[in-house]
Order: sequence, then structure tokens, then C-alpha cells
Amino acid sequence: MTDASPPASALPPVDPTELATLVAAKLCHDFISPSGAIVSGLDLMNDPSAQDMRDDALGLIEQSARKMVALVHFARVAFGAATTSERFTSRELHGLVTGMTDGGRATLDWRVPEGEFSKPQARALTNLAYLTVGALPLGGEAVVQTRRDGDALVLEGFAVGARARLKPEALAGLKGERLTEGLAGQWIQPYWLWLTVTEAGGELHLQVEDVRVAMVARMPV
Repeated sequence: MTDASPPASALPPVDPTELATLVAAKLCHDFISPSGAIVSGLDLMNDPSAQDMRDDALGLIEQSARKMVALVHFARVAFGAATTSERFTSRELHGLVTGMTDGGRATLDWRVPEGEFSKPQARALTNLAYLTVGALPLGGEAVVQTRRDGDALVLEGFAVGARARLKPEALAGLKGERLTEGLAGQWIQPYWLWLTVTEAGGELHLQVEDVRVAMVARMPV
């Protein structure tokens, strides 16, 4: 099935305070796992009875710290682009996405040519790429690519693999629909992608099949 973004004027608005609360909750949820692991590693190092586990504790701290840094760098662009940079290169965005997705079951095929992206475009591309990889919980190939089509930039994410799918909350968010049931944490990032694209004057299209999920965003150049 194929769905395009409905016009924003036809949708019930999401209160800005509610939106900010949900984004903050999403980020806190993502940060708590690596930060908790760092604390656990420090506790092991400070435990006199666990000194034989110092190497394991150091490994846990290092791995978790790297994950936390990757999360922070990704979030700064994906949820606001609050950096001094006005534009981002393909290489920079690729690094942000791989920092979040490395180690998972799906492989990322980044087919984005060298070039620069505005903050809204970078925000859309990082979220679209992350959600494309996330549509492959059992593994598969996530292809992310961009192309010019007249006066539009087209961002495409194709997830191909066994049981490629999106949760109902994610489907609602990608269509720009308010969450009526399910988990807000599964809805907010897809909705944020839809909001980013539509507020920039673009459209987000979605196609879901048995072994394939496609997300295509068209944004003004």
C-alpha cells in the first residue's frame, strides 16, 4: 500500500509542549541504557570483591561511553540540528547514522553522493535512514539514497529483508497521524520525520509490503 502525507491543515495539531515532552522522553529513554551501563562498570571497578573483572568493567565503560557519544551526536542533528554548522556533508551524516546502527542485524548501504544538506534536509535524512534500518529487526539490507528531481531533493529508504515491517505506532507517525493507542516512544521519531518534511514544504510517501518497506521524502532544494 502507498500513502502520502496528508495536508497539515487537515490534521489535528499536536501541542508544542506535548511534542517537546515526547521528544525529551524519547531521548531520555535512549540515553538511560548506556549511561546506566557506565555506572554499572564503575561500580564493578570500585567493588573490592570484583577486582578480577576490571578488564570487563573497563570494556563495558568504553563501549557504553562510545554509544552515548554516538547518541548525542545523532540527536543533535536528528532532533534539531542544534550545532554551529548550517549545512552538513554526506560523509558527516553517514557517520552519525552508522554510529547508531553498527552492530545490528541489518546492513546499511549508503548511496548518498557527496554534497551538502541544509539542516531540515539533514534532519530528515538521518531520521529516515535510522527508521529504514529499524524496519529490519531480523536483518536484511537497508538502502539509503538521495537524488535530485527538478527543484526537489528526493530522500529514499528501502528496507528489504525477512519480516521487514513497521510497528503500528510508526505507521501512524509517518502518516502524520496523532497517536491514539500504543507506545509514544515508537511514534515520536516517525512523526518527527513527517513533521520535518512537511514543515519544509515537502511530502513523505510510504510503501509497506511483505518483505519490503519504502520511505520516500520529497523536499524543496
